[in-house]
Amino acid sequence: MIAIIDYDAGNILSVVKAFQFLGEDVILTRDRDELLKADKLVLPGVGCFKDAVDNLRKYGLEPIIKECVEAGKPFLGICLGMQLLFEESEESPGVKGLSLLPGRCIKIPDDKGLKVPQIGWNSLSFPNNSRLMAGIPEGAFVYFVHSYYISAKESSDVSATTEYGVTVHAACERGNIFGCQFHPEKSSDVGLKILKNFAGL
Repeated sequence: MIAIIDYDAGNILSVVKAFQFLGEDVILTRDRDELLKADKLVLPGVGCFKDAVDNLRKYGLEPIIKECVEAGKPFLGICLGMQLLFEESEESPGVKGLSLLPGRCIKIPDDKGLKVPQIGWNSLSFPNNSRLMAGIPEGAFVYFVHSYYISAKESSDVSATTEYGVTVHAACERGNIFGCQFHPEKSSDVGLKILKNFAGL
């Protein structure tokens, strides 16, 4: 079973529906016992970094997430959920993320004639081998909606990049921890393949 973590963030139901479309057994929950029983966990979301951290802590989800990760369960963060995997964000100075991976979130520079937030399709490059990106061709397009991007400290954690004025770390992977800055649930067949790869881990 795949558990989608419910912490009152936006865009959660579209992720549930994508896994259901793939025929996966999925549950939307914040219940500790259900999360601990799940085979895999997904942390989706759009919104403000601080609000998301506050909600995770309000519902007591941070220690449960860390317990599940330490137990080796595959864990996927999507969009804001990926940003929460890291240590901090320029969006919310002084607010600590889950710190499951080293790195921080940085604002996309608006001094290069770029529209911020970035909204639309962009192509991926793959600097490292990745189980999540298995079978995805170089240059495949996926859908982004974001104003902040991850700068991972360890290049070995970066499984996909894209260019938008800067090099955006578009996906990450270390052990059982995975993240996508883009929205696989809104990225057509490419995105569904990525979610299917996660479900099959």
